[in-house]
Amino acid sequence: PGLAGKVVLNAGGSRGIGLAMAHGFARHGAKIMLLASGESGLDSARAELEAAHPGVEVEVFAASVADDAAVERACAATEAHFGRIDVLLNNAGIAMNKPTLELTAAEWRQAIDIDLSGVFFCAQAAARRMMAQGAGAIINTASIWGVSSSAGRTAYCTAKAGVVSMTRSLAVEWARHGIRVNALCPGYTRTELVDRYVRAGRIDAEVLADRTPLGRMAEPEEIAETALFLASAAPTF
Repeated sequence: PGLAGKVVLNAGGSRGIGLAMAHGFARHGAKIMLLASGESGLDSARAELEAAHPGVEVEVFAASVADDAAVERACAATEAHFGRIDVLLNNAGIAMNKPTLELTAAEWRQAIDIDLSGVFFCAQAAARRMMAQGAGAIINTASIWGVSSSAGRTAYCTAKAGVVSMTRSLAVEWARHGIRVNALCPGYTRTELVDRYVRAGRIDAEVLADRTPLGRMAEPEEIAETALFLASAAPTF
């Protein structure tokens, strides 16, 4: 899809859907900067990518997407090392499943700071570079809960709905600069985290499968393939 040599900043790329995307882009010859809050997870992800894709260029930057100054430093480091940013993958996020009356102010702020503000900070900092280039692709990973609703997920649903709305606004505003902005809204996806919740009895995999038309959860690689399409030279939206 014309991604060889493209520079990808992958926020939240050290695990789950983000790591699956990193594998997909690495397979197509992209250069990758992984941004995540945990250094050990970043080092493990880089080693995994290098082992699976010999010759791939992978760098890492440890920071929280909720820290706008740190996000700016991550973008500057990506530009300094690779020369540009062609694709931003906004994968960083946390779950926040709790009855609304039990949700603390700190938990609300944490969900909004990471799941919504972090997406904005990354998009804004990356777009500054993309505008100078006259081209770029931003892919925000929202959620099915960004276009639907669920009891006990008020903070998460609110943040992801904000990501969907933000994506629409940025797409309209930045299109004239050659920057495409899209959002993915995955349903339940079989990541390591979801598997852990299934084993702990917090998620009933059979119930989810029964209410899903395909009769199963999505696989991370399927979400990654959609991101590859949106980031490629083919789409004009």
